[in-house]
Amino acid sequence: MKNWLVIGGTGMLKDVSVWLIQQDNHVTVIGRQQKKMQNLINEAKNDSKLSPLLVDYTNYNSFKSVLIESQKTSGSFDCIIAWIHGSDKRIWESLFEAISTTKNLIIYHIKGSSSYVNNDRTKNYLPSNIVYREVKLGFIIEDNNSSRWLTNGEIAQGIIDAIKQEVPETHVGVFEPWDLRP
Repeated sequence: MKNWLVIGGTGMLKDVSVWLIQQDNHVTVIGRQQKKMQNLINEAKNDSKLSPLLVDYTNYNSFKSVLIESQKTSGSFDCIIAWIHGSDKRIWESLFEAISTTKNLIIYHIKGSSSYVNNDRTKNYLPSNIVYREVKLGFIIEDNNSSRWLTNGEIAQGIIDAIKQEVPETHVGVFEPWDLRP
């Protein structure tokens, strides 16, 4: 059993949170909306393996404090799935300060399609105790040469596959031709 943290685990990543619980892990989920968190709690069914935390990660001090308190109760995190919008260094600094004692922590950084063309500098300020993995989310090209964004189910399955494969970078969907994105 591993101790997972899923940041943004009540919406697009809800199925990943539920899957991790079904794999007999303890899962701490960060979410901002009570209704979505309650939906996760209802679906997870095994609430002894779920620690729901309502906090906005852009409130850096609260985010850090909640993570520190959570680890006092449930132990240090082994793995983190982070769906953090943008590249605000302060969010990452708060996270890294809260987990500074964890050794060989695996972070799965979920990135939107714009990460394909934008140079995200998150890797530049990773502490030495982090094993960093990226999951980049693209889009789907349909038969009629139209395109669409990935569904939550496709995203969740891509992340689950990335966890199973344990590789440094995973792409879900396609990124080329870029001008065909929705």
